[in-house]
Amino acid sequence: MPSPVSPSPIQAPQHVQDLLAQLHKQSTDQEYAISQTKKVISSTVIGDLKDKSPSGDAKADFDDMMRDKFIALDQDKCQFVYQLITAMGATNVVEAGTSFGVSTIYLALAVAQNKARTNKSGTVIATENESEKAKAARGYWAQCGKDVESQIDLREGNILETLRENMPQVDLLLLDIWAAISLPTLKTVLPHLRPGAVVLTDNTVSAAAGYADLLAFMRAPENGFRNMTLPFSNGFEMSVYLPGSA
Repeated sequence: MPSPVSPSPIQAPQHVQDLLAQLHKQSTDQEYAISQTKKVISSTVIGDLKDKSPSGDAKADFDDMMRDKFIALDQDKCQFVYQLITAMGATNVVEAGTSFGVSTIYLALAVAQNKARTNKSGTVIATENESEKAKAARGYWAQCGKDVESQIDLREGNILETLRENMPQVDLLLLDIWAAISLPTLKTVLPHLRPGAVVLTDNTVSAAAGYADLLAFMRAPENGFRNMTLPFSNGFEMSVYLPGSA
């Protein structure tokens, strides 16, 4: 009798598969140590820190606490995004919030395979504000090899600046960032979204309060998004951009 659980859809060399398994384990172990019960959500932790912050700046203390933490996109979500990019034939993908670059590997694999099948050009635009995280991410991509590394355009610095220029027509935007800047980030990328582009936003159930402005914008019919909350842990919003369809 066949297993009720399908095998991983990821097509990648064994050393890449092994690296991904290792990085997901590190991320999961860190998350467990922080929260004991669920993936840490920045808006929740910030609230907890407000009365305990030694510096008086809860946001700065949160950033310090998270500086060496993976908090990678969950493995099943990474596999879903890979599968979705493959189904869409997407070749231009933007990742808002790269951190240590785990999910970026999945994006790069899918984009590379789509480019090979379609002979289209394309890239994965990754974003990271922390230079040490960006350095670590580059190291992991180098371990994957040229086929992954060459697909990624890593833009370091303020995301609202790095995504303003030299942008292609975007097929898919992954929002896995600090909730407070998710809506400004979407608005920065919005002029570059093609009709039918997909926006994926992580943790929209467990961090619904932090994402209130973003979700209100995306669910307003005049803004052209059709939305569905996918049944992944902590929520995963899938929004299809169809301007003029209200």
